[in-house]
Amino acid sequence: MENTFKDKVALVTGGSFGIGRATALAFARKGAKVVLADWIENQETMDMIENLGGIAIFVKCDVSKSDDVKALIKKTIDTFGQLDFAYNNAGIEGASATTKDCSEENWDKTIGINLKGIWLCMKYEIPIMLQKGKGVIVNCASVAGLVGFQGLPAYVASKHGVIGLTKTAALEYAKLGIRVNVVCPGVIQTPMIDRLTGKKKESIEQFKELEPIGRFGEPEEIANAVIWLCSDEASFVTGIEIPVDGGFVAQ
Repeated sequence: MENTFKDKVALVTGGSFGIGRATALAFARKGAKVVLADWIENQETMDMIENLGGIAIFVKCDVSKSDDVKALIKKTIDTFGQLDFAYNNAGIEGASATTKDCSEENWDKTIGINLKGIWLCMKYEIPIMLQKGKGVIVNCASVAGLVGFQGLPAYVASKHGVIGLTKTAALEYAKLGIRVNVVCPGVIQTPMIDRLTGKKKESIEQFKELEPIGRFGEPEEIANAVIWLCSDEASFVTGIEIPVDGGFVAQ
């Protein structure tokens, strides 16, 4: 295990599966203590961190609920005494529907988790980082935050919002020692893409065609970008959206 992040504490929301899991493992490999937050506990992820020699706790959290997020940050501080890095990754794709057919319930739930959730996380992460005068936040948007995507209006709107929110927070806190950036993954091999494709060969191939590189990205490839953004190698980087895909083309 590397020790680049020794004595650091990293929070990962949506950490039980997919990109969140890969990023939590990447933090652990670098020597950070990890706080995994999700509304579903996955013991396998915790075991994987332990097998790396890492230290982690799990906190059940619905990021769309203020009380849950406040409790998450309190548990982090009560356990580890600090918060150095936060990867706000929790998100859902919502139900597929055109703009006119998108239900109000789906709109509210998707915006609540994907956009309000990231705002709430930053709202309670930032004061802790300000106390130390240093910290790094990386939010997770999507390539769908940069272009349109038919049939997912709430998802696309939420991810566009995450990018704007990130740029605003980056400007507000840059001179106070907190860097805030956002990654915009393309089509990544995660449980979310399995739900979108139904694991059907034809649908999988259609999604692969969106990527000029000709394949899905791997969660670890996104994790590598997050780790770099949190490292001192990215000390001059803030307010940036980083597309992590093979060159997604807007339709």
